[in-house]
Amino acid sequence: MTVPHQLLLVDCRDEPGLIYKITGVVFGHGCNIVRNQEFVDAETGRFFMRTELTGVRAAAELLDELQRVLPAESHLRLAPSGDRRIVVLVTREHHCLGELLLAHASNELGAKIEAVIGNHAALEPLVGRFGVPFHHLSHEGISRPEHEERLAELVASYDPEYIVLAKYMRVLGPEFVGRYVHRIINIHHSFLPAFVGSQPYRQAFERGVKIIGATAHFVTESLDEGPIIAQNVIPVDHTYTPATMARAGRDVEKLVLARALRLVFDERVLLVGNRTIVFD
Repeated sequence: MTVPHQLLLVDCRDEPGLIYKITGVVFGHGCNIVRNQEFVDAETGRFFMRTELTGVRAAAELLDELQRVLPAESHLRLAPSGDRRIVVLVTREHHCLGELLLAHASNELGAKIEAVIGNHAALEPLVGRFGVPFHHLSHEGISRPEHEERLAELVASYDPEYIVLAKYMRVLGPEFVGRYVHRIINIHHSFLPAFVGSQPYRQAFERGVKIIGATAHFVTESLDEGPIIAQNVIPVDHTYTPATMARAGRDVEKLVLARALRLVFDERVLLVGNRTIVFD
């Protein structure tokens, strides 16, 4: 059976002739290259390649032959194009979730939101307007491990490819994160570690900062230190109050998160250690 459009992702040790070898195998299997991007990381000596293909008929055979012509310990993956399945975790803030729900409703997200799970019920009415299932899983009155175990069971029932933390204001433990390595995506303001706590924009205002921004990253066991996917900043000045600064910051956060998700869902983000290669 012919798959209309697939994405070949290659990560291997760099050596001469890699593009020639890869494209030769692809051609030999009767596939057509629609678009190709490659990059050599000078620090690690690794070669990365993202190739959009049509005409793939025997995926396993194609990957096997590529593995034979590439250096040892090469990492290959053939991913289908199309929407991914995601679950979104939230607390009370609506701006990032609202942006995702609008993009989802307009078929512009690159994913299907299977469910939204909140440790507070505040966002249930918003989610209900878009016909997406909402689950209120309160953390009140139970231990953190117990809450996280219930969360893990609920998330697993939807079998998502990715989990999105849309201002989910709880730290996920190592056991939960370990179930979804490089499949949990978070958004936060870019003040860390300068301004921590519940009022970063108040602190930024009092310090007189001149730029604010946001960072989207993969979640790892090290808090807010996972590989960065996307960032952006905007200028601010003395006319901003803490409230207007926070509002501007929320605008940046929702756009950066949406952009990061589109990059990940379109298989444009490859990992090299704690950094990312982003084929934009």
